[in-house]
Amino acid sequence: MATLSQHLKVYFFVSAFLLSIIGILFIYSAGTYWGEVRYFGQTPFYIKQALYFGVALVCCLTVMKISALQSAKLWAVFYIISLLLLVAVLIPGIGIVRNGSQSWIGVGALTVQPAELAKVTTLIYLSAVLSKRKSYERVVQLRHFVIIFLPVALIMLQPDFGAVFILVVVAFLLLFIAKYPIRLYVALLGIGMTGLALLIAAAPYRLKRIEAFINPWADPLGSGFQAVQSLFAIGPAGLFGHGLLKSRQKYLYLPEPQNDFIFAIILEEIGLVGGFGLLLIFACFLITGYQLALRCNEAFHFYAICGLTTIIAVQACLNIGVVINLLPVTGVTLPFISYGGTSLVVVWLTVALILNFSSEERRKNDGKSD
Repeated sequence: MATLSQHLKVYFFVSAFLLSIIGILFIYSAGTYWGEVRYFGQTPFYIKQALYFGVALVCCLTVMKISALQSAKLWAVFYIISLLLLVAVLIPGIGIVRNGSQSWIGVGALTVQPAELAKVTTLIYLSAVLSKRKSYERVVQLRHFVIIFLPVALIMLQPDFGAVFILVVVAFLLLFIAKYPIRLYVALLGIGMTGLALLIAAAPYRLKRIEAFINPWADPLGSGFQAVQSLFAIGPAGLFGHGLLKSRQKYLYLPEPQNDFIFAIILEEIGLVGGFGLLLIFACFLITGYQLALRCNEAFHFYAICGLTTIIAVQACLNIGVVINLLPVTGVTLPFISYGGTSLVVVWLTVALILNFSSEERRKNDGKSD
């Protein structure tokens, strides 16, 4: 008889699989016309995404079976490699600049975004270090913050504020789980607000994003364009939308609709009811992920699964918040759904690692519950 953990893993994997299939469908809908006009003669986005999905599945099925990845020591090496990649992306001639950010390393047609890998390796290495912390300890350890802020500083040089925000939020959640004192978070909140103000002052385009968030209609053809067009997609769609493949905003109104704002196209086509159904699949993925964490024997695996699951949760909330104009534009993709090879492969690498780390289940509890 299958154990409870095995059932959870099936639900977890199936929900991730469904989200990816839905992503390919809506990339076909959202990006086909845009691709024909802007990238004429190139391979359509949905075909590329399907190929990326195939690669991601192969990587997932391979990685989830490598027991060596459950070793905490190995992740120190991966963490150092990710730091070296973050340094390499800043070197002229190696790093590729897109939309004002030098965030990619390219080899021919293949491009890799080191910040995506760094989020995973940093949080898993931090989990390994935190797992050695005694349950009664309340001492703040400097090395935990060094582990967090080395990649944060390098990513900010690109700059990629969205990746930094996700990494910092999830890292400090892990510190909270490790029973760091609450007063630390109060101090960090003050430091974070000061740092945010300095970042906005250092780059005027961030201030424009804040202004566009507060009142996108003040500059509907400039800084507020994406937010306005997103709302034009969502508003008239109602409960059930205009119908599958019948989006209007994808016809050159909403820029790059297959990327960050694909959720707007989803809501436009299948409405509030369909969008809520998609959120339920995300909820199933996240709930089963956290349940797998709670069933781990080792503290390292518990911290790692919590961190990896929360990466997906925070990134999804950020993206959806931007699309419905609850948050300023961050440039964060919707996990599993948005177009992008590196993003899709890394998110499936996250799935594989969660399944790998959850292999050490509570067998005694399983025996009782079944």
